[in-house]
Order: sequence, then C-alpha cells, then structure tokens
Amino acid sequence: MKKYLLLLTFSLFSFYSFAQQQNEDMNKGFSRSNMFFGSGLNLGVASRSFNIGLNPELGFSLNNWLDVGVAVNFNYYSQNASEYSSIRFQNINYGAGVFTRIWPVNFFYIQIQPEYNWTNSSQKNVSTQQTTKYNFSAESMLVGIGYGTRIRGSRLSYVGLLMDVLQNPNSPYRDQFNDPLPVFRAGFGVYLHPTR
Repeated sequence: MKKYLLLLTFSLFSFYSFAQQQNEDMNKGFSRSNMFFGSGLNLGVASRSFNIGLNPELGFSLNNWLDVGVAVNFNYYSQNASEYSSIRFQNINYGAGVFTRIWPVNFFYIQIQPEYNWTNSSQKNVSTQQTTKYNFSAESMLVGIGYGTRIRGSRLSYVGLLMDVLQNPNSPYRDQFNDPLPVFRAGFGVYLHPTR
C-alpha cells in the first residue's frame, strides 16, 4: 500500500508542476473557488451479489484537467449462497482514501482512488443455519473511467465504472472467489466559492 501511495503522491506533484507551467489561467496560490464538495453513489451488481454505497468527497481542482481530493466511503455488500458455496455474506464496510481525476477532454475522465477499508461481516451457512461474524481490513485501488460535466469553479457531475485492481481477498470490491466486482459510481459536486 505504501508504494501505491508514494506513486500517487509523486504523480500528483508531477501533474501539479506540469499544470503550473502549462495552464496560465490557474489561480495563484490557494483559492476556495477551486475547492469542491460532493458525493458519489456507487452500485455494484453481479451474479447473486449486490453492493451499494455513499462516497462523500472534498476535492481541489488544480487546473482545467486535474482534480485531487480525499473521500470517505460507506458500503453495504451482500452475496447469496450458490451451488458452489452454501455461505451467504452480508458486509458493512467503511473507509477513506484519496482520489485523482484526470479530465483529458471536458466530458471524459480517468480516476485512480486508493482506499483503506474496514469491514464487519456476517456469514451464514444456509445448509446448517450457523452464523459467524468477522471484522477485518484491507486496502483497495479503484481504477476506472467515466463520463461527466465539469465546470471548474461552478459544479460537476459524473458517472463512472471502476474496478479494484489489487487482489486482496478482503476488499469490499471483490467476491468470495476474489474476482473483482464492477463498481458503478455516479456523483455530483459544487464548488465552495463559485466564480461569478
């Protein structure tokens, strides 16, 4: 996890340095007109499984094509028993992380979001009716693409598809066979001090 955070930090500083040289309309110094607050809603659906969550975020637009920020998440995940496993899962997880959103064009973005998550899990064997509870934690790295509208200094909205690229079996974005679950996320944001 440390190497991913170090890589992300290095990338952010590289993008920031490049943006300062290339983007003349960027405000000098820190400006509230570049800060935004929003929330995303994620939804994951696969065979016999379901995932829904809320992802509040606080971000900063470094320039016309790059946003960075912090996000927290609250998720509910369930997976029904199948012919391969008689275990039914119900997980509640919460976590935090950072995100980078790159907008190469004004309607398309690429997102990278490392997170650390804590999970409370209830597992029931539908054959024996025995229930077991676990608590565990895991890191994840969500990577994906999306479509959105971003008017820097005013508002933003987006819809995206993300996948957890790490292979940690305790990730809330992987199923019981450690296969990644697609995460559909839609969100909106408003800038804290809109430009006029």
